[in-house]
Amino acid sequence: MYKNIIVGIDGSEFSKSALYEAASRIKSSGGNLTIVHAVSRDEEELSAGSHEMRLETGRSICYKARADAGPRFGVDMETIVCEGDPPEVIVRVAGEKNADLIVTGTYGKKGLKRLIMGSVTYGIITKSHSDVLVVKNPCPECKGRYDSILVSYDGSDFGKKALRRASELARADGAQLSVIYVIPRYEEMMDFFKTDAIKKSLRQEAEKIMSEARKIVSETCPGMELKTEVGEGQPDREIVESALELKNALIVMGSHGWRGVSKAIIGSTTERVILSAPCPVLVVK
Repeated sequence: MYKNIIVGIDGSEFSKSALYEAASRIKSSGGNLTIVHAVSRDEEELSAGSHEMRLETGRSICYKARADAGPRFGVDMETIVCEGDPPEVIVRVAGEKNADLIVTGTYGKKGLKRLIMGSVTYGIITKSHSDVLVVKNPCPECKGRYDSILVSYDGSDFGKKALRRASELARADGAQLSVIYVIPRYEEMMDFFKTDAIKKSLRQEAEKIMSEARKIVSETCPGMELKTEVGEGQPDREIVESALELKNALIVMGSHGWRGVSKAIIGSTTERVILSAPCPVLVVK
């Protein structure tokens, strides 16, 4: 899995962590690695120097990144420097290279989304047609594989795709796969009283969703062991707490989800998980 990887870098520690994660994956599984630096035309950033100086700075960032990560992981990599809005450049290059994965740190300099996970990271996730791996911290050992994977599942089409991808990744890496479904507390969001009948209905729905998850994993990877967990509360908090408790090396999520609950009501669960996750988060597109 993931044999053609794009990494967006900006010289920060965030992007260095992303590059190390990607390079270790290529070292372990083989494939092609391309690092991309985008030189923005943002008027607010013109003080950083002339256009040509900024292009030269970008080339220097790529050279240093390759000189560091190449020998460290024993992998070769292509470097690309071009101008444009970073998310658009990275996604465009990924399309041109037929990349199956974009790896990025949590960085960005503009807008309110920076408060959540970085404007560049947010832009990549929303625009990309490839899966996106968001890395917040340096990999402790950079094994190039994950020994324990947690996937959030809600029964939606996005959730099903994420679960299948997580199953395939767990099989490839020999990882323990765990699935969590969180029963939302609708009464906290919509101000209604949860009766015993409603509680029973929600629990039955959760059991149905977990049964469906077991079936999907069985069909995707016959014989794979699966751990399941049903939580209740705010989905992002439950997912992060479960990942901490299980010491998961990776969280896998769909790019949308939480069937029956408006994003306008609870916000983006994926964004909130990325903000607080103790490990990398793979967003399946």
